[in-house]
Amino acid sequence: MMTDTLAIAGRTFNSRLWVGTGKYKNFIETQQAIEASGAEVVTVAVRRVNITDRSQENLLDYLDPKKYTILPNTAGCYTVEDALRYARLGRATGVSDFVKLEVIGDEQTLFPDTAGLLEAAAILVKEGFIVLPYTNDDPIVAKKLVDIGCPAVMPLAAPIGSGLGIRNPYNLKIILETVNVPVIVDAGVGTASDAALAMEYGADAVLMNTAIAGAQDPIRMATAMKYGVQAGRLAYKAGRIPRKLYATASSPIEGML
Repeated sequence: MMTDTLAIAGRTFNSRLWVGTGKYKNFIETQQAIEASGAEVVTVAVRRVNITDRSQENLLDYLDPKKYTILPNTAGCYTVEDALRYARLGRATGVSDFVKLEVIGDEQTLFPDTAGLLEAAAILVKEGFIVLPYTNDDPIVAKKLVDIGCPAVMPLAAPIGSGLGIRNPYNLKIILETVNVPVIVDAGVGTASDAALAMEYGADAVLMNTAIAGAQDPIRMATAMKYGVQAGRLAYKAGRIPRKLYATASSPIEGML
């Protein structure tokens, strides 16, 4: 598994599980869950988590920059202007040129505003950001984001924090066939089997937060998610048997008396 790396914009990652940092009870639990997950990429909501004021308790004090790639994100932004502001603020901290871009269109579903997302992505790409956009499971929007210059796309599996798992596997499969960049399934995962299934479909990585942070035991769930992603990736690489309507004998019957 260590040789099965994921490359995005010149960066190489060994872990295909990416995790967020919200909703934990404290920074210690956050640190322990991230360590248990084996993740190398860790997202941080610039709008909600302190990574700029070094005089106050700071999440970055608990995450070794030599061990983790910090991915600032624009979670909670409902306008293009807000998304641009927090993306720029994240880069100004010196953390990374990477940004997970979110432009939310609705407070109840937290579905992306795809028009705003495309607009903000185009601006940030021109400014030299490495834009990883959180989008819906629309293959057309995914292709447009790639055409703009995004080196990966991050379609949702289900609404953020819902734990429903992959609701539309067919659109996900079409996206995987449509774009020629890594596809990172983002949002809606509930348990390890959901993560494994995403990887079995051919996703390049899975990003999650609530599924781990909201579990009764976040540390154990982080460990389960690590193995779920690894198992799903191995199964995808191995190639599953075809589905058949009728049984096929496990043992050959030719040549038997």
